[in-house]
Amino acid sequence: MKASSVRIASYNLQKCVGLDLRRNPRRSLEVLEATGAVIAVLQEADKRLAPRPAALPHDMIQAEGWQIAPFGKGPSLGWHGNALLLRPGIEVLHHARLDLPGLEPRGAILAELGTPIGPLRVIGVHLGLVARWRRLQCAALRRAVEPLAKMPTLIAGDFNAWGPARDLDAELGFLDLLPGVPSFPAARPVAPLDRMGITRDLRATPLHALSAQPARIASDHLPVCLDLSLRAA
Repeated sequence: MKASSVRIASYNLQKCVGLDLRRNPRRSLEVLEATGAVIAVLQEADKRLAPRPAALPHDMIQAEGWQIAPFGKGPSLGWHGNALLLRPGIEVLHHARLDLPGLEPRGAILAELGTPIGPLRVIGVHLGLVARWRRLQCAALRRAVEPLAKMPTLIAGDFNAWGPARDLDAELGFLDLLPGVPSFPAARPVAPLDRMGITRDLRATPLHALSAQPARIASDHLPVCLDLSLRAA
């Protein structure tokens, strides 16, 4: 019998450096565990300088029962800092690394998954700091998805947009961004930087931010999560 929903989390780890300026991967993983997610979309999961080693060590992740989607090269966990962790029972059917336009190197990850609710495409992003480039990056994502087979799709990540992001919603086109919740800065969140969007064949509970400690100190972002299910035909 298939499960009726899956929980998805998105979390900008800030390379596991907290507001106390301590690098503490164990604490970051504790926050992620508290979300109860079975699919975790991560940003800033790798350190900045080449060879971009993982900020959250592979062995620590696997010891907690997570599978690592194969986006990383060498010591990296992800692609341009974007990574995807999965609980047992979630299968990676296809994956792709996407390059995005911008003044600074940016990328996205795309995975087609076998999940308890059926096939699901997940896109992980960390968009740029400049509004014009964010729009161009969303347009590039739309072009990347357009030729693919139709599939229930979720996008998640740090959109770096302080407002309602209607311009990004319009550029994406193939899905609808969900109402955001304040997730940044973690100690006193005011901006809905961390967002998710879904295609219309999916249904989601309201996005919410996990604010219990140590989430308010483990990163400059709070993780956001929701429960996702298929919409009845």
